[in-house]
Parts: sequence; structure tokens; C-alpha cells
Amino acid sequence: MSQFIGKTAVISGGADGIGKSLAKALGQEGMNIVIADIEKQPLAEAEQELTGLGVSVLAIEMDVARKSDWERTAKAARERFGDIHMLINNAGVSGGVGSVETLDEASWRWLIDVNLMGVVYGANVFVPLLREHGEPSWLINVASMAGMCGVPLGGAYTATKAAVVALSEAWAQELKDQAVQVSVLAPAFVRTRIHQCNRNRQRRYASHIEPSADVVKVADATTQAVKNGIDVNIVGQRFIEALEAGEFYIFTHPNYQPVTDRRSAAIAEAFQRASDSPFLKDIKQQNVLNFGGQ
Repeated sequence: MSQFIGKTAVISGGADGIGKSLAKALGQEGMNIVIADIEKQPLAEAEQELTGLGVSVLAIEMDVARKSDWERTAKAARERFGDIHMLINNAGVSGGVGSVETLDEASWRWLIDVNLMGVVYGANVFVPLLREHGEPSWLINVASMAGMCGVPLGGAYTATKAAVVALSEAWAQELKDQAVQVSVLAPAFVRTRIHQCNRNRQRRYASHIEPSADVVKVADATTQAVKNGIDVNIVGQRFIEALEAGEFYIFTHPNYQPVTDRRSAAIAEAFQRASDSPFLKDIKQQNVLNFGGQ
């Protein structure tokens, strides 16, 4: 019997793309599904599709960058389904393409507020609800392979996704004795509409800067990579497999391992150089504060 049957999952950005893929996969495992999204029409369409698949679903219009929207979503979810067992912080945007000199503050604020603060607000509101009933629960944060490496001209997106990875690592240690399994999903290119995320850009983050030729080139290449990405439904299937195995880092693109291997090797080499430095010989003998780690 599936461990998910009869439990309830809340998914931000659940009307489309990866969020809807996860909603379908979990719904087919017997979970009640709450999909929250800023885009009204796709939200209604996703609700209809999930209902047609026999999934118990509640659709809520929500802006993840507003904590009050999260609180309203939590109230509605509990009124409909009772206890909450899973939060998936999935909503994200990728429109902040620009160099260190040119990316404007409005774009920075947009990516930070949606990709990072949306995760913070979601966890802040829902983790107490995941803990209160004492049953096994899950906190899932959707990052990106970009969170595992720097992406030229994508510094804002990279920074927010790297922060989501680090937050997930920290929260996994905080919650490890409280029946809450924390995982971070880090996909590479998936066939979604993330390259069109400006369609949902809130007015308060409006940007009036014209992109440079280099930025346009990177944006076009990213769009093509997304269109050539893996089928979004594979992500949902892989997600269920990873949760059942208790995986913390959930990857969907094994062909990207060389990227993280190069980073790990560079870090190891840097530590070796520090170890060989005569200026640091006494520090080598000092005790290391153990934070637990993964």
C-alpha cells in the first residue's frame, strides 16, 4: 500500500509544468492535492484535469511572494482536507537574465521574492502544520541544476536556486528528528513554460531595461534547451521513486554529474592547497564543529 494514500499535499506553482506533473503523480498515488498558482486560467484547467483523473483537488489562486497568500492557502487547505502532510515549494521564475553590471534591481527583487522568499514563506507557514499531527510528512523544495553551479548571465537565478539548496540542507538537519523528510529537487532542462515566465511577472517588479545582445543570445539558447528538455511527466515519476527511497538530493538528469564532479574536485584541490599552506598549519589541528551534514 502506498504511504501517500489519504494524505494531503500542497504544491505552489501547481497549475503547469513540473508542479502539475508532481500533482498528477501524487494524486495517482492517492493523495489529496492542493494546487496554488498565480495564473488563473491554467489553474482552473489543471483542476479540471486532475478531477478527471479521479484526484481530490483544491485549486487556489496565490502569489508566493506574499506571505498573506500563503496563510490564506493554508487556511483553505485545512478547511477542505484537514491535516497537511506535504509541502512542495515549486513556484519559480527564470526571467532575470543579465550581467553583473546590467541586471536591474526590479529583476533581482522579482527572482529573490519568488524563488527564495516564496520558499521561506511556504516553509514558515506550513512546517508547523506538517509537525503538529505527528505523522510522517515531507517538505520538498524545487531548486535547479543551476543551484549546483554558476551560470553566466544567470547570476540572479543561480543565486536564488543555490540558496534553496542551502536552505534545504539546513532544514533537513533542523527537522530530522521531527518526522519531516526534507528533500530538494534539482532538475536541469524540462519541457515547461518557464522560459515564458514573464507572462506572470507582477506589476511591482516591472523592468524597463532593454536586454543586450549577449542577454538575448543566452535567453534564446535557454529557450531552445527548455524545448529540447525531458518530458515533464518523467519528473513526476522520478519524484515518487526518490521519495519512496528517502532521497535528499533528487536529480532528474544524470548526464549533468560531470558538472558537480568538477566543482567537487575544485573544492577538494582548494582545501589541499590550504592544508599545505604554512600559514594554516596550526588550524589543521583544531576541532571541526560538526553540523551533522548529509
